[in-house]
Amino acid sequence: MNGTVDGTTRGAASGGTGGSRPLRIVRVANFVTPVSGGLRTALRHLGEGYAAAGHEPVLVVPGPERSDELTSQGRVITVPGPEIPGTGGYRVLARRAPVEALLARLAPDRLEVSDRTTLRWTGEWARRHRVPAVMVSHESADGVLGTWGVPTPLARRFGDALNRRSAYAYTRIVCTTAWAAAEFDRIGARNVVRAPLGVDLAAWHGGHHDPEVRARYAREDEALLVLCSRLSPEKRPDDALDALAHLRGQGVAAVLVVAGDGPLRARLTARAAAARLPVTFLGHVARRPELAALLATADVALAPGPVETFGLAALEALACGTPVVASSRSALPALIGPAGAAAATPAQYAHAVRRLLAVPAETRRATARARAELHPWPAAVAAFLAAHDAPAVRPAAAAGDARP
Repeated sequence: MNGTVDGTTRGAASGGTGGSRPLRIVRVANFVTPVSGGLRTALRHLGEGYAAAGHEPVLVVPGPERSDELTSQGRVITVPGPEIPGTGGYRVLARRAPVEALLARLAPDRLEVSDRTTLRWTGEWARRHRVPAVMVSHESADGVLGTWGVPTPLARRFGDALNRRSAYAYTRIVCTTAWAAAEFDRIGARNVVRAPLGVDLAAWHGGHHDPEVRARYAREDEALLVLCSRLSPEKRPDDALDALAHLRGQGVAAVLVVAGDGPLRARLTARAAAARLPVTFLGHVARRPELAALLATADVALAPGPVETFGLAALEALACGTPVVASSRSALPALIGPAGAAAATPAQYAHAVRRLLAVPAETRRATARARAELHPWPAAVAAFLAAHDAPAVRPAAAAGDARP
């Protein structure tokens, strides 16, 4: 193990409010990989924020082998978990006993869970041990089922049943948007709190605009579109290719760059080649400056996922000054506001792109940046700590959220 710290139990976990003492906030998450996007980003920024506020964050995630290290987001413990076939590398904490034993050793003051399915038992564990626990709703239960082909009435019944059990098991349910909270409002859950996510405004900004990046992917007379997304069914990446086909068919010189990987990549690549669509597939872009340059240089970003509860990639595009066309079925239209447009079909995506391209570049970029500035990470961290009843024990650092 690298950088291991003492993992023995502390005093009994506390209930109620945290007062002014540091709290050990143990966070457990599934479906996190080295190439996963929004969830990994959110976990990192929240952990760093908790630590900056004087608390002790501990993150437990699945991986190929056991590890234990100290990082900028606090202690990160990896527990061996099997890979789920067909998901492009996602792993889960499939065995309850090792995780339960680890929680007992860690003796959390607060528990935060980012998985409403395989980890729902952690809510019951927390109730037995009198540990205040929150579940963060990162996706819509019935929405995800719907994208996988489950009929809407059945998906809603199953989602409602799952959400009732979750609302009972956890002290609070944290939803990042009103859209995400709607499925809990539908069942009358009374322990739902709102806490938005954020964007690193110092890391993502229009200063990354790079003429060399544009020249690499598009001619001067071409519109450069970007899709930054995991290539999986619930993200609907096919809609981005369809929108590009509509634009090309309407005589609009447009190209698409796809940053992201996933189980649909081979099929999408073959489809683009067969249709002679000008699409560049980059795979997972690990270097943040490289991705920021792409987002800041693009003319429009596409976000076709219909079950996005927040949309960190879309917010990063806005911070880089790039407007976003998002699915009208998701939470993103309320997030992007006047800095983009909403669409339900590929034809509507194409129309929205054309409308945005008609706006002077300086105006659309300024509008996008201004919208992103409504969501700095310190505000998100403060909202999550409030959901935990965990006030800061030292003033949070102000660095990292103002463009230099």
